[in-house]
Amino acid sequence: MGLFDKLTGTKHPADGVAPRSAAEVHAALLGLNRPDVPYAVRDGREEGADLVAEWRILEPAWQMFFSREQVSRVWQVRMRLVPEKHEVRSLDQQYEVTWVNGVASLSVSSEVQRGQVRTVSTRRVIGGGGDDPGSTETFSFDSADLKNPLQETVLGMGWTWRGVVFGKL
Repeated sequence: MGLFDKLTGTKHPADGVAPRSAAEVHAALLGLNRPDVPYAVRDGREEGADLVAEWRILEPAWQMFFSREQVSRVWQVRMRLVPEKHEVRSLDQQYEVTWVNGVASLSVSSEVQRGQVRTVSTRRVIGGGGDDPGSTETFSFDSADLKNPLQETVLGMGWTWRGVVFGKL
């Protein structure tokens, strides 16, 4: 892996993993959808991508969870499959979340970020009481919880995960 690959978050499959077809990669990424995970992978044509993975912040079943934790930013990962190169090009889009009476409203963040960016947010309670003078983690939100399954799926299919920094998705 070169320096540019490291900066863009580009990852290559292990040696000897035969690349699968674009249709199989597409289906495998859509197959990550399960009701027990806080993200969904869907068609991305409206956003100019093949697929989009995003937090389920607007879905009623998950909105209470995100509202309770007052999550202020969420991610969307746009993916374009490039069959001739056996790679998935990815671009992150960050959204700011505004909460009004427990209902989320999303707007494009004023910050522009391209490529692969990781955000970790935690909430801790100081002093657990009794003999525990330390702190206890009460909430953790990590963008890797969304990206890692995407990347692992792509790499497992023998394709490269390429973070876009310059140019088009």
